Amino acid sequence: MPREPRLGIDETGHHDDGKLHWAWCFQTPAYSVFHIDSSRGSGVLEAMLGEDFNGLIGADYWGAYRKYARLFRVRMQYCMAHLIREIHFLEEHRTSTLSRWGKQLLEWLKTLFQTLHRRTDDTAKYLTRRMAKIQHAFLRRMRRPPNHALAKKLAKRFKGKSAEDYFRFVSEPDVEPTNNRTEREIRHSVIDRYITQGTRGEAGMRWCERIWTTLATCRK
Repeated sequence: MPREPRLGIDETGHHDDGKLHWAWCFQTPAYSVFHIDSSRGSGVLEAMLGEDFNGLIGADYWGAYRKYARLFRVRMQYCMAHLIREIHFLEEHRTSTLSRWGKQLLEWLKTLFQTLHRRTDDTAKYLTRRMAKIQHAFLRRMRRPPNHALAKKLAKRFKGKSAEDYFRFVSEPDVEPTNNRTEREIRHSVIDRYITQGTRGEAGMRWCERIWTTLATCRK
């Protein structure tokens, strides 16, 4: 049976003759595909991946990814690095109860990743069980937010089975917990945009996405 496709997705602003477009990056360990579009919405994902994508997508929590996953029942791994940055913001908040809650959440995540980095082939089974316990403790604290709108908004993401979309990497070692690989992949297109000031039409956009795709995939 073929392995489940694992796809990382990210997007960044791109200018076409002064008009804002979006440069999308779809990447796996074997290849990368770039696509420039005027939309940042879920329609781009539907057009690129179709309605029958049966793999797992690693991405941040942008609404287009969530909508696509909801419409077509796609498994997700939302980026833990983005989550950590959001919790850091809460930890630094002037409201003491919110700050304390954020600090407690970060401590659990720190413990989780320390355990993850100690996992080897010999210790995988034990440490996976250990990470599952840490995950449970994190969720228990996350689901008891202080009486603050920011805390309740974040905690809402982790209701019921929704939390699985953040923690698939705990039980599936080949799933990456962050979207960092895709963000690194898209970086050279951002540099290209700054140097060239973008493109001036359809032909330029198609050329950019094709040459970016070719260079990135050949590197792999």
